[in-house]
Amino acid sequence: MAATESVMVPLGSPAPDFTLLDARTGKEDSLSDLRGARVTVIMFICNHCPFVKHLIDDIVKCARHYEEEEVDFIAISSNDAEHYPEDSPAKMREYAEEGDYPFPYLYDESQEVAKAYKAVCTPDFFVYDSDMQLAYRGQYDDSRPGNDVKVTGADLRAAIDALLEGHQPGKHQKPSIGCNIKWKRADI
Repeated sequence: MAATESVMVPLGSPAPDFTLLDARTGKEDSLSDLRGARVTVIMFICNHCPFVKHLIDDIVKCARHYEEEEVDFIAISSNDAEHYPEDSPAKMREYAEEGDYPFPYLYDESQEVAKAYKAVCTPDFFVYDSDMQLAYRGQYDDSRPGNDVKVTGADLRAAIDALLEGHQPGKHQKPSIGCNIKWKRADI
């Protein structure tokens, strides 16, 4: 499993808008419909990545923990489903139902949303404040498959908590590490 580090997009960058298919409902949803009143967490994930599989149960717990705090989580899969059928919308729906995801699971078929966010790996996390300005981008925590570090979501939770307390997260942020997004063309 090749590990790819996330791109550290400049803090303060605005969230690119999008409208994507929610694999769970079969309906299209836009960022303006799904964003949180106080904090929005946008995460690029997929079904087959061992890095995502390692974290997903805790990500679900984390999203549930913040439901009452006007923090909304949005999951997006941008992988090429033709060459990676495990990441097809039908399979996404299956995974979301089995995992009881409390957040939408959107399919970025064109991969334009991943490009707009400069997402390059799964998982890749972006946390936006109430003005939809980037406040955090980086890892969930220090846990990785096989490193025996307990999954806690410490880095992501600290960023969310800082915003809920009315201040910006610290500027020292570690990149996320995961599988590369499976692009449709090799020239990207």
